[in-house]
Amino acid sequence: MSISSRLVLVFAVLGSSLLFGGWLLGRGMRDTASPYARAHLFEDVLTHVERYYVDSVPASELYDKAMTGMLEELGDPHTLYLGADRLKRLTESTSGNYTGLGVQVDVRDGWPTVLAPLPGGPAERAGLQSGDRIIEVAGKTTRGLTGDEVRGILRGPVGATLELMVERPGSHGQLLIRVTRGEIHRKAVRRTALLGGGVGFVDVKVFSDSTELELTHAIDSLSKAGMTSLILDLRGNPGGLLAQGVDVADLFLDEGKSIARIKGRIPEANRVFDDGSPQRWPALPLAVLIDEGSASASEIVAGALQDHDRAVLVGRTSYGKGSAQSLYPTAVGGALKLTTARWFTPAGRSIDRSHVTAGSDEADRGPPARERFRTDAGRTVFGGGGITPDVVVGDTALSIDEMALQAALGDRVTAFRDAVTAYALELKAAGGPSRVDFTVTPDMLDGLWRTMQRRGFRFDRSVYDRASGLVSRLLARDVARYVFGPAAEARRSIDDDEVIQAAVSLVHGARSQADLLARAGKKQP
Repeated sequence: MSISSRLVLVFAVLGSSLLFGGWLLGRGMRDTASPYARAHLFEDVLTHVERYYVDSVPASELYDKAMTGMLEELGDPHTLYLGADRLKRLTESTSGNYTGLGVQVDVRDGWPTVLAPLPGGPAERAGLQSGDRIIEVAGKTTRGLTGDEVRGILRGPVGATLELMVERPGSHGQLLIRVTRGEIHRKAVRRTALLGGGVGFVDVKVFSDSTELELTHAIDSLSKAGMTSLILDLRGNPGGLLAQGVDVADLFLDEGKSIARIKGRIPEANRVFDDGSPQRWPALPLAVLIDEGSASASEIVAGALQDHDRAVLVGRTSYGKGSAQSLYPTAVGGALKLTTARWFTPAGRSIDRSHVTAGSDEADRGPPARERFRTDAGRTVFGGGGITPDVVVGDTALSIDEMALQAALGDRVTAFRDAVTAYALELKAAGGPSRVDFTVTPDMLDGLWRTMQRRGFRFDRSVYDRASGLVSRLLARDVARYVFGPAAEARRSIDDDEVIQAAVSLVHGARSQADLLARAGKKQP
C-alpha cells in the first residue's frame, strides 16, 4: 500500500471515530433529561478523561476539579469548598481563638519582625518587643520565610516552648527568648480612644463571637471617661457572624425595631431579626465609618442604623455582600460554605452588589439604576451596590506628587516599606525621638533618603521631596510603633486619618442624634 493510500485510510478511521463519537454524544445528550441519566453521563465523561486524556490525571483530582468547577459555575463568589486548613482559619477568625505566641509579625528585609506582642499574651510576658527581628526558631533560620510560613511555625500545641533567637535595635549581640505557647483570643475591638471634645472612638475589626461583649465594655469605659459622642469604625471589617451583627445593632436601637430579614429557598433559611432590648446609650450621638472593605455583618449594622436614622454613616460605599452562608461539614475534614439566603435591611433594601470581572458583558452594560428607599425620618437611601454613606469622605486616588513617587518606586514598593522600617529601627536604636507627639523633621527625611540610597534607590530627590507629606506620615507611624509601641502608632494613625477627622468635626458638640443628622444633611446633599 502506498504512503498516500495509508494516509487516506488513517484519516478515514479518524473521521469515522469523530463522527461516531459525535453521534454517541448527541444520543447521550438526548437521553439525559433525568438526574440519574445526567449522573450516568458525568461518570461516562469522567471515565473517558481518566483513561484516555493525553495527560494522566488521578480520579481523585478529577473529582476535586469537577466539584470546584460546579461551585464556580454558580457565579457566587461566596459559595466554595473549604479544605481542612481553610476551615480552621475561618473558625479562628469567627471565634478569635487560636493557640500560639500572641504576636503580630510581618516580614521586613526578608526577616520576621515583631510589629507588636498582644497585651497579656505569652510573647509579651516572655519579653518580645516591637521591632525585634526573629532570626531563628528552634535553631533554624527564618531568613526568606513568608508571613504565612512564619505564623505556621509560631503556632502549635498549648504548653510547648519555642526558643527564639532575636536581634533587638540598640542591643549588642543576639537574645535567646523562650516562649511557651498558650490559648490566644484575638480581640474584635482593636483600638479605643477618647479624642478631644468628648468624642469616643472604637475600631471593630471583625464580628467574632465576642464582638458585642467587647464593644459594650469599650463604650461603657469611654462613657465613664467623659465620652459625649461616639465614632464606630467598621472600615475594612469583612463581617463574620450574622448573629453578632444583629446583637451589635441591638445595642443602639429601640426594642421591637427591625434589624434585618433573611430570605432563602427552604423554610429554615427565612427569618426576621428584631431588636429585643432597650437602647443601652439612647442619648449618645453616633457616627459609623464604612468603606469598600466593610461587608456582611458590618453592612447589617450600618444598614439597620441608617434605616432607623440612629447613625450618620461617613466614608465610602461598602462592599455590597447581601447574602448569608451556611457551613456543611464533610466527611474528609473540610466544609461546604454555601449561600443559603439573602438578607434585607429594615427598609426592605438588598444591598447586594454584582461583583463582575472587567470586560464581561455585565460589566460592559454598566451599573444598574439603584432603587430608592426611605428611612424612618424620610431620608432617601439606596438599594443594591453596597451601602452609600450619608457623608462621603476619603478619596482613594493618589495626588499627582504621590503618583510620581509611586512611579519612581516601580516594583520596589515593598523594598521602600522595608527601608522605612529599617530607618525607624535605626532611630529607636539611637534612643529617639523622646516625645510621643514628635514631628518628622527635615533631618529625619534626609536620614530616610540616605537609607534608600544605600539600598539602591536611584531617582530624582525632588520626586521624594514633593511627596514628603505621604513619606512623613508613613515614617511617623513606623517610628511611633517601634519606639513608643502600638498605642502610640494607633493614635498617630487616628490623627492622620482624613475620614476619622471628618467624623470628629461632624460629631463634636452634637447635642443629639437629630442634631447630628441635620449637620450631615448640610455637609452633603
